[in-house]
Amino acid sequence: MSEFELDGRIARDSDLVTVLGLCQLRIQNDSRWPWLVMVPQRAGMTEIFELLPEEQALLSAEVNKVAAALKRVTGATKINVGALGNIVRQLHVHVIARFEGDPNWPGPIWGFGQAAPYDESQKQDFLNKLVEALS
Repeated sequence: MSEFELDGRIARDSDLVTVLGLCQLRIQNDSRWPWLVMVPQRAGMTEIFELLPEEQALLSAEVNKVAAALKRVTGATKINVGALGNIVRQLHVHVIARFEGDPNWPGPIWGFGQAAPYDESQKQDFLNKLVEALS
């Protein structure tokens, strides 16, 4: 069995927040939306159904926990959760806080405009609140 290795595009476009039971929790480097990426640390996975049943259950529990914490911290109108993987095939789940009036509301975030990198102190403040809400 091969060892888990993070796809280079995910590594390039996000930063590690913490490691949960199954997933790396990462923040996407785009301040237009509070946008988290969860990557199950399992080698060669591209689809949720490829995980063992107990891993599927753990992924679901971790996504729910992260989504609830993100909603508490941001007060978002809607939390979007998606596992697309059409370009980056490695299994990963997006958890995104959306607000009425945000860039491209109510349309999808993918392929819209240019990423706006976080101010480091703004990002750290958000992550401190998120990690606290997760504990």
